[in-house]
Amino acid sequence: MIADTLKAMMGESWHHWYEDSLSSYDEMFWASKLHFSISQLGFYNYPYLFGYLFSLGIYAQRERYGEAFNELYTTLLRDTGTLTAEDLVQRHLQQDIRQPEFWQASLDIVDRAVRQLEALV
Repeated sequence: MIADTLKAMMGESWHHWYEDSLSSYDEMFWASKLHFSISQLGFYNYPYLFGYLFSLGIYAQRERYGEAFNELYTTLLRDTGTLTAEDLVQRHLQQDIRQPEFWQASLDIVDRAVRQLEALV
């Protein structure tokens, strides 16, 4: 039953994002891309996890910066190829990613999403 729901959701997502531009939709995409998480290989998952939590940490600053966030985010993106992650966040968000507070803000977003999902289920 859950698999049928996930297949339907995947099909709806394909249609939402690509409309009629694809010749077919892979409703099992959600189940066939195991490379997103291989629990036995921590080094393999690290870039995904770091990128996910890093982006959430940046997003968590949106409310703090209000209207200025979009411009701040754009300039941050421009510097991503020239600065380390530590320097990037320090320069643009005045945050230290070596401290747990930055990452806790990321995890708080994940926690809220999990709580919302649990409430729906």
